[in-house]
Amino acid sequence: MATINLLLPLTLLVIVISNASFFLGKVEASKTQFRINSVYTSNSSRIPIVSNFTPISSFYYANGSRKDLKIEHRLESLLPLSTENRSIDLYLDSSKVVIRGNSTISSNSKTFELGFFSTNGEPNWYLGIWYASISTPTYVWVANRDKPIKNLTFSTLEITVTGRLVVKESGSTIVWQSTNTEISKDLSLLENGNLVLLTHDRKISWQSFDYPTDTWLPGMNLTAERVLTSWSSLLNPSRGLYSLRLIPPHYGEFVLVFNRTKTYWTTGNWTGEAFANVPEMMMPYIYSFYFVDPYKPTASFGFSERPLPSEQDRPLTRFRLEHSGQLRQYTWSKQTASWDMFWSQPDNPCRVFGLCGELGLCTNNANQPCECLSGFSPVSESNWQSGDYSNGCRRFKDVPCENGDDFEQVGFVNLYGTQIQSFTKKWRDCSRLCLKSCSCIGFLYNEKTSSCSHLSGSPLNLQNLSSDGSVGTNVLYIRSQRGESSKKHLNPVVLATIILGSLVVLGFVVLVGLFLMRRRQRKGAEEEGIFPVLNLKVFTYKELHGVTRGFSEKLGHGGFGTVFRGELSDFTIVAVKRLERPGGGEKEFRAEVCTIGNIQHVNLVRLRGFCSESTHRLLVYDYMPNGALSSYLRREGPRLSWDIRFRVAIGTARGIAYLHEECRDCIIHCDIKPENILLDRDYTAKVSDFGLAKLLCRDYSRVIATMRGTWGYVAPEWISGVEITTKADVYSYGMTLIELIAGRRNVEPPPSAGGRDDGGETPEKWFFPPWAAQLIIDGNVAAVIDNRLGNAYDIEQARRVALVAVWCIQDDEAMRPTMGMVVKMLEGVVEVTVPQAPKLLQALVSGESFHGVKGDSGNGVCSGAGSRFADENTRLSSGCSEASLSSPSSQVNENGNDLPKKLIVSFTDQD
Repeated sequence: MATINLLLPLTLLVIVISNASFFLGKVEASKTQFRINSVYTSNSSRIPIVSNFTPISSFYYANGSRKDLKIEHRLESLLPLSTENRSIDLYLDSSKVVIRGNSTISSNSKTFELGFFSTNGEPNWYLGIWYASISTPTYVWVANRDKPIKNLTFSTLEITVTGRLVVKESGSTIVWQSTNTEISKDLSLLENGNLVLLTHDRKISWQSFDYPTDTWLPGMNLTAERVLTSWSSLLNPSRGLYSLRLIPPHYGEFVLVFNRTKTYWTTGNWTGEAFANVPEMMMPYIYSFYFVDPYKPTASFGFSERPLPSEQDRPLTRFRLEHSGQLRQYTWSKQTASWDMFWSQPDNPCRVFGLCGELGLCTNNANQPCECLSGFSPVSESNWQSGDYSNGCRRFKDVPCENGDDFEQVGFVNLYGTQIQSFTKKWRDCSRLCLKSCSCIGFLYNEKTSSCSHLSGSPLNLQNLSSDGSVGTNVLYIRSQRGESSKKHLNPVVLATIILGSLVVLGFVVLVGLFLMRRRQRKGAEEEGIFPVLNLKVFTYKELHGVTRGFSEKLGHGGFGTVFRGELSDFTIVAVKRLERPGGGEKEFRAEVCTIGNIQHVNLVRLRGFCSESTHRLLVYDYMPNGALSSYLRREGPRLSWDIRFRVAIGTARGIAYLHEECRDCIIHCDIKPENILLDRDYTAKVSDFGLAKLLCRDYSRVIATMRGTWGYVAPEWISGVEITTKADVYSYGMTLIELIAGRRNVEPPPSAGGRDDGGETPEKWFFPPWAAQLIIDGNVAAVIDNRLGNAYDIEQARRVALVAVWCIQDDEAMRPTMGMVVKMLEGVVEVTVPQAPKLLQALVSGESFHGVKGDSGNGVCSGAGSRFADENTRLSSGCSEASLSSPSSQVNENGNDLPKKLIVSFTDQD
């Protein structure tokens, strides 16, 4: 009986195989076929099976014989599929063609488009998704990134009868296919850019969000398997050298990795609300970040967009891992019809490992950060010009290795991220040893320590510190071949030819020099009639190089350039700002300098002169001995008295109001922050860097690029991509005002939770303004005031300044006062009422997205805020008072809906 039971399944299999034609004849009504393929099982026997079999009734409805159905179901039960088997799918003759050639499909609102694209005019075509609603080609996903198709006309995107999505070339060759196992019936491109395959019951069987390329979109989750990988170059979508990944075994931080081996940037550990090195994540703008199952293998991190009043207000936004190795956040600006970059890490391109390739030198030049060493040239000139430096540099030509070679000094150099062996030698001995080794291409030498480090092979990450005024310790000397003229004698004819040619060239140079000299004299005469009227001195670059002692004493560095201390011939101390990436020509630059030089106000830093030679653009300002306001906002630093703070608040407001309302042309500062508010000898506030946004460019994309690192002062409309007005400066001023009265920066570690021990974990970053704004609205201004002042401040002035600050940071720019009105509010001319809570800040205070600011005691800020920041009357021993840290109260909502008539009239009628 056992033998019969064993033979019965085998007999049935033989019947099926021998009568395959019979089965094929049963499907005439459907005009389809199926194919039984075979796989190798673990015991290497070849058995025919049907893989991933669907209920037979869906294919054999033309045959009413239940016998046939029993046989098929019997096959399925007899040969269940094992996960160890490599099964072949069930095929039907016809597939559903979704895209053919250059046809495309779009999402419902035409935001995204799916189709084949080519980036560089070459016959390389890729299936991808891009933004359909903008003019700039921007690709967010690529399917066949490592295997382009050559023949677009006969290429298709199809859904096979097994439900897989495939890219075919010339009608038969499969170039790429999806990995889903469930049978799919339909395909849909969603409004968020996600391409999905749907089963017959409308469930997702496969989605492109599970297989990201270089772009991270809202709604896409990154996991240990879902990794962002850069393009290999600006125009080549194939996998590049850089990736963003969640690292095991902790699964609590993301890292940027070069070539899957070298980590060059990290987000830091997840703190519960943000990553330790990315406090900007807590900013109350358009994102909500979430981390599901952190510190577990199933960890999943993503972000979504916060609800906006209208879908039309929702900007296009994305994160992208650039081919240059930087992770950047972009928002589409309707105003400039371009992508505005708001955030980039690493913020210094030279921190990207291998950016300039082998033997490339990173110079911190924003326009072209990489250059080749002397005697070397780019491996690919075309790639170099397009911004792809990954191929690095090579020598102009192969040269013999000789002991008579020379060394050329490059300057102070850092080998960031590269380990090299050092030993103690004198410079002469160090160079001599290098000449003895043909593999030695140069050496680093430290004069102070007599440390010598030989370079061999093709080192990565050479960074020129001398290019940005920095002072390093190691000087690079690169090996160069001695000229052939020193080794060979020239015959008289050749020598005479060289001398004659040199005389001709010399004569030409003299004539050109005389012409340029006369031209310069005429220009100087013209300038003598223009700039002295404005009390502006025209400096030469050589003069300022001497004034600053070779730009050796750096005072600070901002978005527009680096500031150095200088001393004029009359012993006057000045501040010299060396501008980066100046826009426009010399004529346009001088015209804008005239505009800035004509602006005179007691609360604006005075421009004394400038330099405009070749590519050099420098501005000379009065020196402010008490430095920037930012230096007084550190808890461990010097503090300002309340009287000085109040004068700084009013003085800054007057300076900005002058730019907005009293200049012939309205000037939007675009970068109001404590670093740009300077204090003179008497602690009078002076606004600096005004006019530089217009001076450096003719569009806002450059201005926005300089805002990196100053997220806490950027108005919401910056990110929304709408037109920027003077109210953007009002918002930034309001944020600065909160910092001024609190004596702290807006992003820093949170208040101590009653002296609790955090167990040595990395301190979290805490966004201060939401907490402060809610306390101010609730009337608890004392809890916000810098506790280092004690009771030495004017209560009424403090209340007025605090309320003005909250008015200035309203989400809707129409609700913010003008700077002229701000001055009147601070002076007490206009009554200041209690504003409503800014919606975005209010969402942080009341929601779970903001760390610590909740109504439940014992959480984060709640248990310690009172003990550290409130005065004696409001200080709590434990927990939080309802007035200070509860969610936005109904009283605020009821009283904050309408502005008083007095303020409405003032806001609409600017003085």
